[in-house]
Amino acid sequence: MLDRRRLLLFALLPLAGCGYRPLYGTANDSHGVVTSMAAVSIPEAQDRLTQIIRNDLMSTMRPAGTAAEDRYSLVLKSEFRKSNVIDKPLPATTRKSAQVTVAYELTGKRGEGTLTSGRTFSNVSYDLVRQPFADMQAETNAIERAAHEVSQDIRTRLAAYFATQGG
Repeated sequence: MLDRRRLLLFALLPLAGCGYRPLYGTANDSHGVVTSMAAVSIPEAQDRLTQIIRNDLMSTMRPAGTAAEDRYSLVLKSEFRKSNVIDKPLPATTRKSAQVTVAYELTGKRGEGTLTSGRTFSNVSYDLVRQPFADMQAETNAIERAAHEVSQDIRTRLAAYFATQGG
């Protein structure tokens, strides 16, 4: 039993000096990832898809009462495409794919220019059952699922950027 404890202690000892720290932890200064993300403003969207992504990002990065002074601006450009997954559909259903692609660019509001940018996408499939309302709802749900996945990816990428830049 004592040997297992020693082995565990020696296995964990290298982690103490490697500089590991949690992504959302705060450094000694007051500018942690959470503070930096709360200072990101996102302009109003011009279409429904971008609005869903913007709302997701705003609610996770700037929850009510936590918004800071706007130091950064995040510009989103989204695209939506749908395609058939199965070339020969079954008689009663068709399998479709909804692809959401988003280009994002984080700029500083103090003249820093582009700080980070990138593209991300999500592919979500859904069935058409030849019932107009059900088909419309299936496509809407697929688009919303893809938008949520994309917004989570963008949030994670921004958090990683702020963690490596020190806010």
